Amino acid sequence: MAEYTASSLAALVGGEVVGDGSKPITGVADLKTAQPHHLSFLANSKYEPAARQTAAGAILVARKGPSDFSVTQIRVDDPSVAFTKIVDLFAPAPIVYPPGIHPSAVISPDAILGKEVSIQPGVVIEAGVTIGDRTVIGANTYIGHETTIGSDCLLYANVTLRERTQIGNRVIIQSGAVLGSDGFGYSTKNGRHTKIPQIGYVQIDDDVEIGANTTIDRGRFDKTWVQEGAKIDNLVMLAHNVVVGKHCIIVSQVGISGSTTLGDYVTLAGQAGLAGHLHIGTKAVVTAQAGLNKDVPAGAVVAGHHARPLRESLKLEALTARLPELLERIKQLEAQRDGGPSKS
Repeated sequence: MAEYTASSLAALVGGEVVGDGSKPITGVADLKTAQPHHLSFLANSKYEPAARQTAAGAILVARKGPSDFSVTQIRVDDPSVAFTKIVDLFAPAPIVYPPGIHPSAVISPDAILGKEVSIQPGVVIEAGVTIGDRTVIGANTYIGHETTIGSDCLLYANVTLRERTQIGNRVIIQSGAVLGSDGFGYSTKNGRHTKIPQIGYVQIDDDVEIGANTTIDRGRFDKTWVQEGAKIDNLVMLAHNVVVGKHCIIVSQVGISGSTTLGDYVTLAGQAGLAGHLHIGTKAVVTAQAGLNKDVPAGAVVAGHHARPLRESLKLEALTARLPELLERIKQLEAQRDGGPSKS
């Protein structure tokens, strides 16, 4: 087991020790479960009470934050970033997938595989597929016809890539994700729904991560596109022809309807729902469970079932909570106006 001291960890992250720098640290934990040999961190002020009660041997705190903690502190510019760096010191060794092709994999003779690829048990790779160097294809994954996958990608078990999907380099796709399924498109005539052909594809650019059981539909004519560096959580649904800008964050259970576009660095919090043909501007934030039916300008923060500017939404919520009190006051004023007792 690796052992460090508060001082050695501070040196690693450019921090300053307040307290006992010789405190031995052999692991990391959250504030509530930490023991005297653990390092923890405080990055959000709402957890300050927990930081004051923690049994951790040391905690990472912001340089400009409170300093009156009873435990040893390592004061840094950004506790979350510093903690992430330190966690790597105590993390288990990463799983290594040795290069090679498992005998149970079914691979088309004309598929092109790069150097040192790892093809796990039960994989199916169809005709016209190209896979880059050092990419790992997890067990029981299906790679559809004419799909292209770049180098250094990691596809976990049970991923499905339908035909003509394009994956860049260093892409991570978690188990159960389905990319390139048909978009949800129908025309209704004489009381029957007729399927509209979906002949586009999905394009995923470099350094994207896609969470477990997320679904990304193919474009109707062109492409559904997730651009460089975007991070998509589990159980997200992107409909046909959605465009996700660079470095966006899309959190669990978000649903985006067809042909909506996100600018760069957009954040969609959990369970946000977006109607189709919208544009969400660069660096906009859509808060949890918000429902969007109109465009959002760059940099805006919106909230609510019918998403409104954040301050307006919070004001309306506060007023709603006061409705019983306001109603009673109105009754009393009406009674005074009418010259009689108030009615409850």
